[in-house]
Amino acid sequence: MLKAVTLAATDPASPYGAALAWPISNAAETSTSSAGESVKRHRPGRKAGAIVVMVDGALALYVERGGKTVLSFVNDDDVLAAAARSLVSTVRDRIGALRIERINGDFAVGTLIGSALVEAGFVATPQGLRLRSS
Repeated sequence: MLKAVTLAATDPASPYGAALAWPISNAAETSTSSAGESVKRHRPGRKAGAIVVMVDGALALYVERGGKTVLSFVNDDDVLAAAARSLVSTVRDRIGALRIERINGDFAVGTLIGSALVEAGFVATPQGLRLRSS
């Protein structure tokens, strides 16, 4: 059974950005927009309001402050499902609501991670994925 934990990115229990370097996410750091411009993607950091989800001690998801952007560090379905359940539980218990618009730079709805989040309790909307406390 996978053990997932959701923490504030600044929590001393999260080793990333302090004792350990941030791993490389599944999203390229830069991409090209439809207009042919180079677009810099989000990078993880120990920022107030950001959230990390670790599964079995390894970083699985990084949620930017406010939740609009998520970075993923895994592709395994079981790990993503565990991370999604942990994130949903934490949001419902402590945050109240969260809307995710982009995952790894792509529109959240229909992505592999987005599907795991919907299965865990998020709802697909025209603006992205939404979760409200019950």
